[in-house]
Amino acid sequence: MTAVREGLPDGRYGRSADERADRKLKIIGSVLGVALLGVVGWAGASYIAKQELSGRVITWEAVSDSAVTVHLEVIKGKDDRGVCTLRSQARDGSEVGRKDVTIDQRTEQVDTETTIRTTKRATNAVLVGCSSAGGN
Repeated sequence: MTAVREGLPDGRYGRSADERADRKLKIIGSVLGVALLGVVGWAGASYIAKQELSGRVITWEAVSDSAVTVHLEVIKGKDDRGVCTLRSQARDGSEVGRKDVTIDQRTEQVDTETTIRTTKRATNAVLVGCSSAGGN
């Protein structure tokens, strides 16, 4: 006599091993995805919070072959101090002037006009960047 072995009825005794493994992988993937989003969000918020000075050039004008006037606006914390670097270039792209502007006014918005001396006629004036002086 030959014994015939029948399989268990489908769905009667819980999930199969493959279904359990798939579910575990989905849970692990979801947890890792949420953790990654949290790290990216934290890093972005930290980066933005460290930028204490934010500036932009409002207007500029080449007043002569050797000077450019620049209207600079800087947003910062009331007690923050720092330096903003301005650069001017000639038509061929070469740098013809550079100036560091100290920002130490005790206001949250600083509007200032400054003159950059140039070695020849400038065709632009741009803000290279602003950095904190590190304290009150």
